Amino acid sequence: MKNKIKIVIPAAGEGRRLKPHTHTTPKPLLSVAGKPIIGHIMERIKDLNPQEVIIIIGPNGSPIEKYLKENYSLNFQFVIQEDPKGLGDAVYRAKPYFSGEPCLIILGDTIIDMPLENLLKEENWIGVKKVEDPKRFGIVEIRNGTITKIVEKPTEPKSNLAIVGIYYIFESPTLFKALEKIIKEDVKTKGEYQLSDALELMIEEGIALRAQTVEYWLDCGTPEALIQTNRYLLQNNNYFKPRPDALIRPPVYIHDTAIIENSIVGPFVSISEDVEIRNSIIKDSIINQGAYIENSLLEHSILGENSIVKEKPLHLNLGSFSIFETS
Repeated sequence: MKNKIKIVIPAAGEGRRLKPHTHTTPKPLLSVAGKPIIGHIMERIKDLNPQEVIIIIGPNGSPIEKYLKENYSLNFQFVIQEDPKGLGDAVYRAKPYFSGEPCLIILGDTIIDMPLENLLKEENWIGVKKVEDPKRFGIVEIRNGTITKIVEKPTEPKSNLAIVGIYYIFESPTLFKALEKIIKEDVKTKGEYQLSDALELMIEEGIALRAQTVEYWLDCGTPEALIQTNRYLLQNNNYFKPRPDALIRPPVYIHDTAIIENSIVGPFVSISEDVEIRNSIIKDSIINQGAYIENSLLEHSILGENSIVKEKPLHLNLGSFSIFETS
C-alpha cells in the first residue's frame, strides 16, 4: 500500500509571524539546522515511496519548486494557490490528483519527527500533542482514542490535545467530499475554509478519526519556535570542519564555505554558505547565506541573507540585506 499513498504539503502561507524573513524567502525555505524547513520534511517522507507529492504553493512559490526539483527525486506536482482562502481550500486544490488513494497531509511549516511507515494503515488519524495553551490551536476532543469533536482555536477549550499539522486519511474521497461541501456552501471559520471544519463534518457523518499522539512536533511558525527547532535538530545534525582561528562548541551546523576568524561559535548555531564571522561570539542562533558579522556578541538571533552586523548587539531578528552597526 505504501506505493499508492499520495502526500499533500500546503506551502502557500505568507508567514506573517516570521517577517521580515518571509519578505524575501518563502516560509518553507527558511533555513533551520542547515537545511530549509521543507527539506527536513522531505527527509522524513522520501522513504515512504509516495506515488506523488503534491505541493500547494503561492504565486511567489517558484523557489520552492526549484529547490525540491534540484534536491529530491520524488514525483512532484505543484499547484499554485493564487488566492489563498485557508487550509481547507489549499488541500482541496489537490483533489484532481486523487482517484481514491490514501492521503497524507503535512503542513509545510511543521516538522514531525516520528516514524510514519507503520502508521499508514487502513484507518484515518490526526496527529495531536498535549499543549499548555490549547486556545492557540485547533484541538480535538476524544473518547477511547477516537475523535468526537474538532474545534478551531476555542475560547473555552475542553481538551488540551492540539492538532499538530499532520493528517492521514485512508478514505480520501470522504475528505474531498467534505471539503467540497464546505466550499460550495461557503462555510468559513475566521474568514477561511478550514480543514478542521471538513474533518468535523466527516465525524458528524460517522467516519472514524483516531487521535495519533506525536511526541516530537517541531513548530517553525515564529522566530522563537524556529530557534527552538534549530536546537532540537542540531542534536542529530551536528556538522562542521575545524577552523584554526575559531572555537566551535557543538552541536552546530557550519557550511564548508563559511569563514570564521578569531571567534567562538556554538552551541546551537546554524551557519549557511558564504557567511563571514570575525571577532565575535555567537550561540543559539541561525545565520543565513552571505551574512557578515564583526565584533559582535549574538544570542537567540536570526540573521537574514546578506545581512551585516557590526558591534555588540545581543539579540536580533534581521531580515535579508539588513545592516546593523553602531558606529
